[in-house]
Amino acid sequence: MITSESEFHLPPSAWQPAGMGVSGIWAHVLSQDAASGRYTGLLRYDPGVDTSPIGVRIHDYWEEVYILDGDLTDLTLQQTFTAGMYAHRPPGMPHGPWRTEKGVEMLEIRYPS
Repeated sequence: MITSESEFHLPPSAWQPAGMGVSGIWAHVLSQDAASGRYTGLLRYDPGVDTSPIGVRIHDYWEEVYILDGDLTDLTLQQTFTAGMYAHRPPGMPHGPWRTEKGVEMLEIRYPS
Protein backbone atom coordinates (compact mmCIF):
# COMPACT_ATOMS: atom_id res chain seq x y z
CA MET A 1 0.00 0.00 0.00
CA ILE A 2 1.27 3.48 -0.83
CA THR A 3 1.15 5.36 2.45
CA SER A 4 3.89 7.96 2.40
CA GLU A 5 7.21 8.88 0.89
CA SER A 6 9.84 6.19 0.87
CA GLU A 7 13.55 6.29 0.15
CA PHE A 8 15.33 3.33 -1.45
CA HIS A 9 14.54 0.10 0.38
CA LEU A 10 13.94 -3.57 -0.30
CA PRO A 11 10.25 -4.12 -1.13
CA PRO A 12 8.41 -6.25 1.43
CA SER A 13 7.01 -8.75 -1.07
CA ALA A 14 8.72 -11.53 -3.02
CA TRP A 15 8.04 -13.15 -6.38
CA GLN A 16 4.63 -14.84 -6.35
CA PRO A 17 2.59 -16.59 -9.05
CA ALA A 18 0.78 -13.81 -10.91
CA GLY A 19 -2.53 -15.68 -10.94
CA MET A 20 -3.18 -14.96 -14.60
CA GLY A 21 -4.33 -18.48 -15.51
CA VAL A 22 -1.01 -19.52 -17.08
CA SER A 23 1.85 -21.06 -15.10
CA GLY A 24 5.31 -19.51 -15.32
CA ILE A 25 4.17 -15.90 -14.85
CA TRP A 26 5.42 -14.21 -11.69
CA ALA A 27 4.68 -10.87 -10.02
CA HIS A 28 6.74 -8.91 -7.51
CA VAL A 29 4.65 -6.12 -5.97
CA LEU A 30 6.61 -2.95 -5.29
CA SER A 31 3.65 -0.84 -4.16
CA GLN A 32 -0.11 -0.93 -4.42
CA ASP A 33 -3.13 0.89 -3.08
CA ALA A 34 -6.36 -1.11 -3.25
CA ALA A 35 -8.46 2.00 -2.56
CA SER A 36 -7.22 3.92 -5.61
CA GLY A 37 -6.24 1.00 -7.84
CA ARG A 38 -2.66 2.22 -8.20
CA TYR A 39 -0.05 -0.52 -8.62
CA THR A 40 3.66 -0.73 -9.38
CA GLY A 41 5.40 -4.05 -9.76
CA LEU A 42 7.67 -6.32 -11.70
CA LEU A 43 6.26 -9.00 -13.98
CA ARG A 44 8.32 -11.99 -15.12
CA TYR A 45 7.49 -14.70 -17.68
CA ASP A 46 9.61 -17.85 -17.66
CA PRO A 47 11.16 -18.92 -21.00
CA GLY A 48 8.58 -20.51 -23.30
CA VAL A 49 5.47 -19.03 -21.64
CA ASP A 50 2.51 -18.64 -24.01
CA THR A 51 -0.63 -16.83 -22.83
CA SER A 52 -2.81 -18.01 -25.72
CA PRO A 53 -5.06 -19.98 -23.32
CA ILE A 54 -6.20 -16.72 -21.68
CA GLY A 55 -6.52 -14.83 -24.97
CA VAL A 56 -6.50 -11.10 -25.58
CA ARG A 57 -6.34 -8.92 -22.45
CA ILE A 58 -8.57 -5.88 -21.88
CA HIS A 59 -8.77 -4.00 -18.58
CA ASP A 60 -10.38 -0.90 -17.11
CA TYR A 61 -7.21 0.89 -15.96
CA TRP A 62 -4.29 2.71 -17.56
CA GLU A 63 -1.18 0.56 -17.85
CA GLU A 64 2.46 1.38 -18.53
CA VAL A 65 4.92 -1.43 -19.21
CA TYR A 66 8.68 -1.16 -19.71
CA ILE A 67 10.64 -4.25 -20.78
CA LEU A 68 13.73 -4.57 -18.60
CA ASP A 69 15.11 -7.78 -20.10
CA GLY A 70 14.16 -10.50 -22.57
CA ASP A 71 11.63 -10.76 -25.37
CA LEU A 72 7.84 -10.63 -25.65
CA THR A 73 5.91 -11.42 -28.83
CA ASP A 74 2.36 -10.15 -29.30
CA LEU A 75 0.73 -13.03 -31.20
CA THR A 76 -2.09 -10.83 -32.53
CA LEU A 77 0.27 -8.18 -33.93
CA GLN A 78 2.94 -10.78 -34.82
CA GLN A 79 5.53 -8.39 -33.44
CA THR A 80 8.34 -9.02 -30.94
CA PHE A 81 9.33 -6.45 -28.34
CA THR A 82 12.64 -6.39 -26.45
CA ALA A 83 14.50 -4.70 -23.60
CA GLY A 84 14.14 -0.92 -23.56
CA MET A 85 10.73 -0.90 -25.26
CA TYR A 86 7.73 0.79 -23.61
CA ALA A 87 3.94 0.50 -23.88
CA HIS A 88 1.28 2.93 -22.61
CA ARG A 89 -2.22 1.45 -22.78
CA PRO A 90 -5.51 3.23 -22.06
CA PRO A 91 -8.47 1.40 -20.50
CA GLY A 92 -10.16 -0.90 -23.02
CA MET A 93 -7.13 -1.34 -25.32
CA PRO A 94 -6.84 -4.99 -26.44
CA HIS A 95 -3.35 -6.54 -26.22
CA GLY A 96 -1.86 -10.01 -26.42
CA PRO A 97 -1.88 -12.91 -26.22
CA TRP A 98 1.85 -13.14 -25.63
CA ARG A 99 4.70 -15.61 -26.04
CA THR A 100 8.31 -15.35 -24.92
CA GLU A 101 11.21 -17.46 -26.12
CA LYS A 102 13.94 -16.41 -23.66
CA GLY A 103 11.72 -15.11 -20.84
CA VAL A 104 10.96 -11.50 -20.05
CA GLU A 105 11.04 -9.16 -17.06
CA MET A 106 8.98 -5.96 -17.10
CA LEU A 107 8.15 -2.99 -14.92
CA GLU A 108 4.38 -2.54 -14.79
CA ILE A 109 2.48 0.52 -13.53
CA ARG A 110 -1.32 0.61 -13.32
CA TYR A 111 -3.59 3.49 -12.36
CA PRO A 112 -7.31 4.17 -12.64
CA SER A 113 -8.87 6.11 -15.50
